[in-house]
Order: sequence, then C-alpha cells, then structure tokens
Amino acid sequence: MRALIPYKKENAKSRLSPILTRMEREQFVELMLRDVVCSLREAGLNDIDILTTSEYGSLAGLNVNFVIDSNDLNESINKYLEKIDQPVLIIMADLPLARPEQVKSIISSKEDVVIVPGKGGGTNVLFVKNPSKFHVRYYGMSFCNHCAIAKDMHQSLKIYDSFLLSTDIDEPHDIVEILLHGHGLSLEYAKEKFELESGRARVKLASIQ
Repeated sequence: MRALIPYKKENAKSRLSPILTRMEREQFVELMLRDVVCSLREAGLNDIDILTTSEYGSLAGLNVNFVIDSNDLNESINKYLEKIDQPVLIIMADLPLARPEQVKSIISSKEDVVIVPGKGGGTNVLFVKNPSKFHVRYYGMSFCNHCAIAKDMHQSLKIYDSFLLSTDIDEPHDIVEILLHGHGLSLEYAKEKFELESGRARVKLASIQ
C-alpha cells in the first residue's frame, strides 16, 4: 500500500495572502505537509510519495519518495495510478487536522473506493484499492466526478464523513479550525501568529500584535 500527496510550495495558498506573506505561506504549507506525513506514518503507511514539480531539499529528512511531474494534476496522478499495482491513498497536503485513526479506518474499509469530500464539492482524500480500474478528475465538483467514475468502473464506493479530513486550509478563517482542533507543527505555527477572538456568532481569527 502506498500514499500519494500532491504538493506545491512555490507561491502556495494565495488565498491566505491577506494574512501571510509569500514566504510565510510557503513555510506554512511545508509544516502542514509534515503533519500529514506524520499522521500517515503513525497509521502504518511508510511508502509515501510526494507528487510535485521539483524535489525539495528541506524535505530530505522526511524519508519520502519524490514523483516529479510538471503536468496537470489529473494527468500526473493518472500516470501514477497506471504504474501502481497496489492500493493507493491519495491525500492532499493541506489537511493538517488529519489523525492516524482516521487514516487507519479508511485504508481498512472493505469497499474498493473511499472518498472523503472536501468543502464545496472537492475531494480531500481518495483511497483506491484497484488503481488500474480507476482514474481521477480533480477540480470543480471532483467529489461528484469521483463518485461517478467509481460507479462507471463498477467499483464499490464508501463516502467517509469526517469534519477533520474535510477541513482543508485555504482561506484565512480556516486557520481558526487549526487553533481549535489542530496538532503538530501547523498548530505551533498558527499559535505564533494568531489567536482566537470570540465574536457574538462565531469565533474569529485575530493576528497577534
């Protein structure tokens, strides 16, 4: 069994630019990736591939494999799936709330395909037991796309409902969830820069002065 993590560092997470500089965002995404890798390892997944456009020396100590591909995300992942003859867990790098017990639950499912939906119709985690009988179609309503692909390919399907795994960090208000539910390096980083501010309706994010 392998895990695949698509990863982009250069000018990453542009929607966080109102609260973090480019350098800070690039540092933050690496810390989130490290938290994801840590959760995978604690769940027993040691064969971890990072899908990216270039190899990063700062990640050398993680003992991961780099899959270098400059093509579109869908093309890159589908090329990867064509070459793999074992189950694959595809998990996004911006899921620092992931926990080992959730990963264990997903990879122990009896279904052929397990999908963790993200906000707004995305796909945050995709577990595929038979890579040769599946292909991905990210962007847009990828959750619906992947459900349809599983059906068309006659693969049994499970929708895994998880608040923590459905919370990808894209917008400034998403960092609230790290401060409330996070762990590891990403939580330490968020606590250095932000604090929670109690509003009348919802908790808000405030910069530490």
